[in-house]
Amino acid sequence: MPTPTLNPHLPFGENKQADWYGKDILSVKQFSRDDLQYVFGVAHEMRGMVERIGTFDLLKGKILANLFYEPSTRTSSSFIAAMERLGGSVISINEVKYSSVSKGESLPDTIRTLECYADVIVLRHPETGSAAIAAKAAKKPVLNAGDGVGEHPTQALLDTFTIMEELGRLDNLTVTMLGDLKYGRTVHSLARLLTNFTNIKLNYVSPDILKMPKEVMDEVGAKNVPQTEHSSLDKVLAETDVLYVTRVQKERFEDPADYEKVKGAYVIDPEIMKAAKKDMIVMHPLPRVGEISTDFDDDPRAAYFRQMEYGLYVRMALLALVLGKA
Repeated sequence: MPTPTLNPHLPFGENKQADWYGKDILSVKQFSRDDLQYVFGVAHEMRGMVERIGTFDLLKGKILANLFYEPSTRTSSSFIAAMERLGGSVISINEVKYSSVSKGESLPDTIRTLECYADVIVLRHPETGSAAIAAKAAKKPVLNAGDGVGEHPTQALLDTFTIMEELGRLDNLTVTMLGDLKYGRTVHSLARLLTNFTNIKLNYVSPDILKMPKEVMDEVGAKNVPQTEHSSLDKVLAETDVLYVTRVQKERFEDPADYEKVKGAYVIDPEIMKAAKKDMIVMHPLPRVGEISTDFDDDPRAAYFRQMEYGLYVRMALLALVLGKA
């Protein structure tokens, strides 16, 4: 039998002394620059292993409970694919309306039940703070896959990994966030995460009623990261290294009239992008509803579908980390 090769990121056996073993992943605030470099190192290894052999047995015998109280295509599928690529199994529970939850079962009781069957739980829930409530109830690791308009840490991690893989750096960047910055939990998490790096500048472009929340701006400002707010993309596009586009989320509006006023405020197309750098990238957490023209999809700067693939490798890395396999 061949001797397992030593790997700085993927140890042979289960390492219960590893920093992230058994930990919950609830917020980007948990991650230092060193943590991010390690996670991205593991994710890079995962990418190479998938490209070479497709699937492997790193998490064979482990079970993931994928608990989604809100509809999800990308995040849910990504976690399922991540677990199965690593040889594990998945209990999938989507749009929890036909289960005990619809009978009034509390979130802590649901979590305690599921951890009887699974080794790790991924949770998406419409209420901000729900992931922390679930983690308090659980003895097994809980990964936050989005809690209302709060955080979406695994999305921010994959977004940051995308920037690293595409541009080769995370320092010395101008990042412009465009669209719904008020309700977009992806931009809240990404803005916070980028404060770990040096010489970062953040531009926020949005309609007045969808501005970046003061709470997020205060946190970013406390790290001495320059921030500017604009209603138009014109002034900042030429200096932008990363343009992060978000959709205006109809489901977050209480008044449909407010949504109608802003839904088509910005559209990225080949004509607009003539003013942008040749070596920049355009990202989007998807789904899109018209804010990026399909005519732009073939431009090499259009990174949003590659971004989805990078998400697979990051989520593989996170599952391996919390289960003591990285």
